[in-house]
Amino acid sequence: MKKTIWLKVGLLSLVFTLTSILICPPFGFTAGSLLVYSGAGMRKPMDEIGAVFQNKYGTQIKYNYAGSQALLSQMELTKEGDVYMPGETMYIEIAAKKGLVGYQQLTCYHIPIITVPKGNPANITCLEDLARPGVKLIFGDPKVAATGRTAKKILEKNKLYEKAWANVVATVPTMNEVMVQIALGQADASINWWDTVKAVKDIDVVEIEKEKNMIRIIPVGVTTFTKNPEAAKTFVDFCASQEGKGIFEKHGFIAYPNPKYESEKK
Repeated sequence: MKKTIWLKVGLLSLVFTLTSILICPPFGFTAGSLLVYSGAGMRKPMDEIGAVFQNKYGTQIKYNYAGSQALLSQMELTKEGDVYMPGETMYIEIAAKKGLVGYQQLTCYHIPIITVPKGNPANITCLEDLARPGVKLIFGDPKVAATGRTAKKILEKNKLYEKAWANVVATVPTMNEVMVQIALGQADASINWWDTVKAVKDIDVVEIEKEKNMIRIIPVGVTTFTKNPEAAKTFVDFCASQEGKGIFEKHGFIAYPNPKYESEKK
């Protein structure tokens, strides 16, 4: 009888131990899922980071990809989700002031570039050409997309805004939509992120001189309403780790910090 009881106790202990390992991986937090609000321009590296993170920590990463401002508005309305990763620090600073984001890290750079259809039919050679009469432009919507806001700021900085913006035939919510329209030849040029257009076959690029450009830094932070703050912080740290930055670099981004861009404002 005693042997039977101890055998049952041993089996129950084994089951409990195995269940605990399966449910709670030995990384300090409970496995489950995290909802990450990410700018659409980071989709490729973030998809890979999510897969690597899940394999490493047992936590599934679910993404909501959209323009940075649109994501910020969703977070403020729903108070749901765990991590926010906009296309530039201004958005996360706003989120922090609103009490939506706490702990933060910096990951890599967004470098604006002029994008044109393959073959550059309108012969766009510099930033000033965007203000040329008859040129058709398509930009990210400055109200919802980091790329659109940055494009507008670059034009304003170089006193080209009024003439260039008069050439804008459409604005769209995300930079991915900008790339599609340029690749299809629906416009002569746009300003987009260099890291995300490098591998696009139907797009050519024209560099913007550094002194005329406005390079951005991509942040990532934990929401203040996350239900799993430890896991969210671990994910944020992973994005900013050497391994995470390596994944960004694999997809054409330049990791932060970099001596060439260390003087850039966030």
